Amino acid sequence: MNAKPPEKAEQLLRRLEWTVIRRLDGLLQGDWRTLMRGSGLDLADLREYQPHDDVRHIDWNVTARLATPHVRVFTEDREMAAWFLLDLSPSTAFGPEGHSKRDILAGFVGVLARLLTRHGNRVGAMLYGGVNQEGNDQVVAVNTVLPPRSSRTHVLHLLHALLQPQAAGKATELHRLLQAGLATLRRRSTVFVVSDFISTPGWDKPLAQLAQRHDVVAVRLLDPLELELPDVGLITLRDAESGEQLQVDTHDAAFRRRFAALAAEREAALRDSLDRAGADTLELRTDDDLTDALLRFMDLRRRRVRPPQAT
Repeated sequence: MNAKPPEKAEQLLRRLEWTVIRRLDGLLQGDWRTLMRGSGLDLADLREYQPHDDVRHIDWNVTARLATPHVRVFTEDREMAAWFLLDLSPSTAFGPEGHSKRDILAGFVGVLARLLTRHGNRVGAMLYGGVNQEGNDQVVAVNTVLPPRSSRTHVLHLLHALLQPQAAGKATELHRLLQAGLATLRRRSTVFVVSDFISTPGWDKPLAQLAQRHDVVAVRLLDPLELELPDVGLITLRDAESGEQLQVDTHDAAFRRRFAALAAEREAALRDSLDRAGADTLELRTDDDLTDALLRFMDLRRRRVRPPQAT
């Protein structure tokens, strides 16, 4: 970890520092603490209970007095680490050149990791690269674990790991990454699960379990073409996970409508699963401005801890 970080990672981080982090510094005015919401012993405030709040934080005396459930909000634990659970499976390579879901993931992680480490917070990561098939055996690739550290060099090593090519797999089993997180993260942490959530079923339960133990943010990667196809004639669709190809005629309005309807069903099911898991959710689109997306996230975090207004 003491070796000089590769040049490509250095170039990416410098670009993020100049184009995103400097802008955020001016807009957030030091309010970086909302990135991590801990559970220390110092009571910071009280607010009205919201769905998926930890019931252990309900203040029963205040609840009885106001006849409305209220929860305690604690100051963040200074020893809390941030962890990134990162899905680098083949489907995350989808999107415009230079703005694929993988590019958006790297930018998001680079910015947050640098913001946090600048203020002494430790950042760790688990990188998942899909499921490789070897003969009759499946090799599950939770490829890399980077223990939490707090230096700029550590962020560079994380970015370098993100920029490496990933082996193609037969399917993404996201639940394996989440289960690895459950087994590894013993102390309460802020956990960013960054994925497009294109996976075999079964990830929702370990995500909910992770959210019960940690402050979890589900960061969903999305490209607009996954929701609606343009009218561009004959195109070949390729499943990034399986490699299967299918030629379709996008001139066919009925086909485009069926595609959009199925995509809408998948969207509704996915959002319902994320909501039931009890994690904060941030959507990152390949056509998003990263700074704007991060400001939306910070606003979400502020609203989640804002105390109730007097009436």
